[in-house]
Amino acid sequence: MLLQVKFIAVCKKHLSLKKLLPESLLFLILLLNSCSPKQQNPDQINYFKTDSTIVQTGGVTMIPVTTPKGRYNVWTKRTGSNPKIKVLLLAGGPGFPHDYLEAFESFFPAQNIEFYYYDELGSGNSDKPDGNSIYSIDTAVEEIEQVRKALHLDKDNFYIYGHSWGGLLAMEYALKYQNNLKAMIVSNMCSSGKEFNRYVQQELTKQIPVEIMSRINKLAENTDYDNPEYINLVTKHFYSKFICRIPIEKWPEPLNRGFGKLNKSYYMKFQGPNEFGIVGDLKNWDISGRLKNITIPTLMIGAKYDEIDPLHIKWMSKQVKNGHYLYCSKGSHLSMYDQQNYYMKGIIDFIKKINHH
Repeated sequence: MLLQVKFIAVCKKHLSLKKLLPESLLFLILLLNSCSPKQQNPDQINYFKTDSTIVQTGGVTMIPVTTPKGRYNVWTKRTGSNPKIKVLLLAGGPGFPHDYLEAFESFFPAQNIEFYYYDELGSGNSDKPDGNSIYSIDTAVEEIEQVRKALHLDKDNFYIYGHSWGGLLAMEYALKYQNNLKAMIVSNMCSSGKEFNRYVQQELTKQIPVEIMSRINKLAENTDYDNPEYINLVTKHFYSKFICRIPIEKWPEPLNRGFGKLNKSYYMKFQGPNEFGIVGDLKNWDISGRLKNITIPTLMIGAKYDEIDPLHIKWMSKQVKNGHYLYCSKGSHLSMYDQQNYYMKGIIDFIKKINHH
């Protein structure tokens, strides 16, 4: 190969290569040159490296976690390879699987960001123990810590991203284990159940026609939540305005798939039957006064049409020691879909800024 390169260099120096060589010989040299090995990014080499001593699973790892109720397995999946940037994605709900976060796969790999899908215990592809007594914020935080250790994430590379309920868990995790984190991203989540109820009940329900809200409340009084009429009214007048503003018939497949896999009993335990107010365990949850204890770089994301007050989220970004705020002026609770490019760019820019510090 070295002789070939030198030969071409000499030819170019003294004569036109086309004039010197027959077309067939020129084609052969160019073909050989195109087959020469190209330099690869070390991270890419590591990502595509295969350990032939074990069965490959496409990045999927089932992680055993210990809980007060026993030992179970939770599902994770790695995409990409970057020893300096590893993002663990925490889904919303509670009880939602990772599926709707698959939109990140269209953005993170191109920016060399390694990330992990993760189905919390009780959701998606993870074990689903019977009964709800196993679930609590404290056990969920300890579960994340066990997942972190299993995936070898540490303070030099570990970014935690949480959306909605996942944002709650990310903040609770940071309050206990922030020494294991490099940075945190909290998307579309408030700091208390009381604040959630205030905004929904005093601001958002007023934007729904009185007669529609009256009918919704009537059906709710009878706990008729599975009634097609109730589902249609809530979807049309609440979800389509404050959850995802893409026309419902065009909702992305991963989002619909995620809704279809919701663990309803888990959701009911913490939230209650719907988004019109928290009546479950999160009703009295409040970390507003503890935000000042979070010192790691933190990006808070709010949206104009979110079911959570964007002004409150902006306030949260000022309570943490090293806070940043991203405002999606056209987005809702699922801004990763209805203001996608702006949302993803904001997150990527934040991660890169922290990484280059």
